[in-house]
This record gives sequence, C-alpha cells and structure tokens, in this order.
Amino acid sequence: MTKDPRYPIGKYQTEPYSEITKAKWINDLRHLPTDVEHAVANLDKAQLDTPYREGGWTVHQLVHHISDSHMNAYIRFKLGLTEEVPPIKTYDENAWVAMADTYNTPINYSMTLLHALHEKWANLFDSLTPEQWERKLFHPVRNAEVSLWDMFAIYAWHGKHHVAHITNLREEKGW
Repeated sequence: MTKDPRYPIGKYQTEPYSEITKAKWINDLRHLPTDVEHAVANLDKAQLDTPYREGGWTVHQLVHHISDSHMNAYIRFKLGLTEEVPPIKTYDENAWVAMADTYNTPINYSMTLLHALHEKWANLFDSLTPEQWERKLFHPVRNAEVSLWDMFAIYAWHGKHHVAHITNLREEKGW
C-alpha cells in the first residue's frame, strides 16, 4: 500500500465532543508552534526551499501557510462566538503562499506569530462552554453550517498534518 504524501497522517476526521478530546486538542494546538520549530530546526535555505512532495509547497511556504491559515481560523472562531452563523471568508491558499510576504519574509516571523496566536487561541478554547462549541459558522465551500467543534477538529489536525509534511521530507532526505 502506498502512502499518499499529501495526507501523511490521514485525512481529517472529527470526533464527538468530549472533555478529554478537547483537552488533548487544546494541548496539541498550544504546542504546535514548538512542533513546527523542531520540524524546521537547522534547515538551511536550500532545504527550506525544497517542496515536501512533487508539485507541493516548499517547507518555507508551509510555515507561512500555517500562520496564514491559523490567523484566518482564529478570526473565524471569534466571529462564530460573537455573531449568529457568520459566513466563512474563503481564500486562495496557493495564491497566498505565492505572494511576496511569503517569499521575502524569513520563517522566524511566522514562527513568532504562531507562538503568540496559539497562546491566545488555546486560552480562548480553554474558556469555551460545551454550548459555545456547538455555535455554527456557514462554510460556503461545503454549503453547510459547521459547528465550532468541527472547525476545531480541522485545525487540531491541520497543524499536525503540515508538521508531518516537513518531518517526512526530512526523513526521506536524511536531513
């Protein structure tokens, strides 16, 4: 069986709400910036400019993508907590990672941003009640309402998914 390099940890799946899962996912989210730092530790420019798979983003792009994506997600959660079923604003991820701020900015800036953002995000999640996790956002791509809990599942998976892209590349290349 061939493993799909696009999904090194498998495709995202949600789980029913539980305090145990919530605590694990919050912990994962809180520690994601450190996991990314470990994944990119001691990589040189040529390694950072290597795509994690044929046709895929470079390690450099992946780090900036995580910060872009999680900034968007943080705002989506805040809107979901303060508005009734707000629509998600979608964006073209490929266009974003091809912009000058990605190419011309060292990854340490996105790493710093991730540390601050994830601390705020984890603290927000720690404060939510079970009822708040059931609040909804409208997802235009799915053409459906999605609970904050299900969105949380996506982002708990998302960070680990991209860290695995980097760590699998390192293993494959012997870095």
